[in-house]
Amino acid sequence: MDEHALEMIELELAILIRRTTSISSNKKFGKLDRSAYLILRRIKEKGAAGVKVLAEEFKLDISTVSRQAAALEHKDYLYRIPDPLDGRAYSLQLTEQGTKELSDYKQERLKRITELLEDWSDEERKLFGVLLEKFNQSF
Repeated sequence: MDEHALEMIELELAILIRRTTSISSNKKFGKLDRSAYLILRRIKEKGAAGVKVLAEEFKLDISTVSRQAAALEHKDYLYRIPDPLDGRAYSLQLTEQGTKELSDYKQERLKRITELLEDWSDEERKLFGVLLEKFNQSF
């Protein structure tokens, strides 16, 4: 393996994570943090899900996802759908407010990414997306 390439990837990932974290924590960027965005986006794209399913998909502890979901419920972004077969279990679904907040936040993110990549060709943007997806799937 090319040690220089691996070192470059490691450094660039550290820089990327730092910069994306600072963008996401910028309050003018929106009301959602990264975990809230990912939970809401997952439910929007794949449908209602329980905490256990979300925890498995995000490779997180159930208690972590449960706390994040409770915070989103408190903000009226999610609501519970009781499981008719198990009175203790439930799935989470987006509220209208949650859908709107997700859409607004996503548009702000896309706007920022568009600005960052405005000098890139369509081919470069597509390749970057494909490689990022492949990298994420490696986890």
